Amino acid sequence: MPFALKHKRRKRKRNAVGHKMSSQVRLRLLPRARCMFDEPVQVKVAGLRSRQMVTLRARSTDEKGVVFSSSATFRADGSGQIDLERDPSLGGTYTGVEPMGLLWSMRPDTLHKRFQRTKSLNPHMVKISVHDQEKEEGRILAEATNERLLIGDGVIRRTVREGNIRGVLFTPPGEGPFPAVLDLYTSGGGLSEKRASLLARRGFVVLTVALYGNSDMSRNIREIHLDYLEEALEFLKKQYKVGGKGVGVISISKSGDLALSMASYLQGVEAVVWINGCSANTLLPLYYQKSQILPPLMVDLSKLIPTESEAFNGKKVMNDPLAEENEATLIPVERAEGRLLFVASEDDLNWDSTAYVDMMVERLQRHGKDNFETVCYPGAGHYLEPPYGPYCPSSFHAVAGGPVLWGGEARSHAAAEVHLWKKIQEFFRAHLSCDATQTKAKL
Repeated sequence: MPFALKHKRRKRKRNAVGHKMSSQVRLRLLPRARCMFDEPVQVKVAGLRSRQMVTLRARSTDEKGVVFSSSATFRADGSGQIDLERDPSLGGTYTGVEPMGLLWSMRPDTLHKRFQRTKSLNPHMVKISVHDQEKEEGRILAEATNERLLIGDGVIRRTVREGNIRGVLFTPPGEGPFPAVLDLYTSGGGLSEKRASLLARRGFVVLTVALYGNSDMSRNIREIHLDYLEEALEFLKKQYKVGGKGVGVISISKSGDLALSMASYLQGVEAVVWINGCSANTLLPLYYQKSQILPPLMVDLSKLIPTESEAFNGKKVMNDPLAEENEATLIPVERAEGRLLFVASEDDLNWDSTAYVDMMVERLQRHGKDNFETVCYPGAGHYLEPPYGPYCPSSFHAVAGGPVLWGGEARSHAAAEVHLWKKIQEFFRAHLSCDATQTKAKL
């Protein structure tokens, strides 16, 4: 039987003031110490000596037990106060005025680890502390914990095991109707609930599905069947709070080509968000109705470039989709009737996302299509996710068989995630139909 859970925050009193380690120093997290993962928090320190030098530290442990930490040194103002929205970090894991710098600049204590927070019921707990840099260097003066939730009040989480579908459905509180989104966060197999649950809190019915490596699914796959994603689409459209006949699809990396194939071959895909994907079907053959519709564009691992960090640069590893022998792998994106949002990071080192966007734009224009828009982010790397998580410069890549560089610079990447998160919501609200009569018909 499917499992459903209506999330409610524990009713406990928690003010914005952290536990005081000094009789005078106060660390405050505003507007409150408990917030959503994708919400900013204002960090303030009071009760310091005039112009006192202190270091703020942040520390968190992810689902895999990897510790992430950051630090920033500040000088208090004349009244002994520090405000991260006003005051620059003078040194540490970031510098300058960056209100959320302590969170996005956190680094793993082990090289080439990516921050893992995939289960929506597990909050992201960040311990922030203030340390003396003068009289008693390193002594903790004050500390507080920022509890960053992945699932909002009233959002219903339901495990889905119906037909071939293996996933999790998130439904917002309220009568609706709500637009529907299929989340193809399939990197590395299994399920990731973070993006789906956060979108649900923003007013979308979201189904995130696994392609492999979840529950009773195979750990390894040799081909992908579009029929499975079509089944997920139909399931999502039937949910009673869903308004409209179509669905949006959000993707990243490999799942980008799957989202484009869905829009090109299936009915009912009204809007697609493609984040740092490819213009061709990659790595695995794609089947539909028992026939192969797209062969895979493959990699040449001899083109992996070693670096001093011991992580490889894989930007040139994919074969050229425009080469004559690979033309059959190109997705016929001109067949898509829905709206397309192409998002590319200019410093993506996983592959050349901006070149793939150029290929698709040229192809669409050649066929007289204008159902697309593009967004490019200078200084951003491959993994653009919901904002305020730790930036990941490198981690293990299954295809490469070792760590790879994802590209980007932490500050620019973090800013891109904030901008993109708002853009995604605006795009889906603008292009997904939402009709109350549809929900009444389902009831």
